[in-house]
Amino acid sequence: MNGSIFQFGQKVPGYDVPVLNERAARAGAGILFFFAIVSFMNAWLLGNFQPTRVFVIVFLVDFTIRIFINPAYAPSLIVGQWFVRRQQPEYVGAAQKRFAWAIGFVLVLAMLYLVVINNMIGPVNLIVCSLCLLLLFFETAFGICLGCMIYNLFHGKAELCPGGVCESSPAPGAAGSKSQWLVVVGFAAMIILLASWSTGKEKGAALPTAPEVAQPSVADPNEAERCKVPEFAKAMGHEEKWKLHNNCQ
Repeated sequence: MNGSIFQFGQKVPGYDVPVLNERAARAGAGILFFFAIVSFMNAWLLGNFQPTRVFVIVFLVDFTIRIFINPAYAPSLIVGQWFVRRQQPEYVGAAQKRFAWAIGFVLVLAMLYLVVINNMIGPVNLIVCSLCLLLLFFETAFGICLGCMIYNLFHGKAELCPGGVCESSPAPGAAGSKSQWLVVVGFAAMIILLASWSTGKEKGAALPTAPEVAQPSVADPNEAERCKVPEFAKAMGHEEKWKLHNNCQ
């Protein structure tokens, strides 16, 4: 760490532009992805949005520090840097990383408005949250900065892209041979067959259940109106999840 507290990127000898350690950025993305998927699953499966609200605020604070103060003081990057402290730094251009993080900042601002301030539930939340998860997953799993790719579309080819993708072309055969992809297709087919077989076994072994007891109708007309499933949820096959998320029987 060098220079002023308020700066973006480091000046490293041998590099003409401010840089960031991609290994630390990737580790930080992995940390955020872990907590993001935990909060998302709590909301999706249990209808508990409290972890999501907490995570949105934490994410916003972390990215505010990254973009407007100094990435060196962002908590997720500090922890990520500690995990990769024994690894050789991989320096990438700071400009495209700032643009990529700005995309995440805009998405989390949308989630702050929808989930934290207005407590809204619907497909918009799902789309925004899925975009955040997608960006984080590609960064941590594959080392692919999707935001950096968008930056290149508007600003031309950036310098020092993660993985050196701006400076080099893939070698012949780098994407795998036909025989390798046939193995992948066969593996996917095996998974589908196993899932089908497992589902059949589960249905065959199911014990008879007691007849369902009819639920009493909701007496309060306001509550009945509140629990009326919207058409978009029915169209998505999301009717039961919508009831769960809105605490409706």
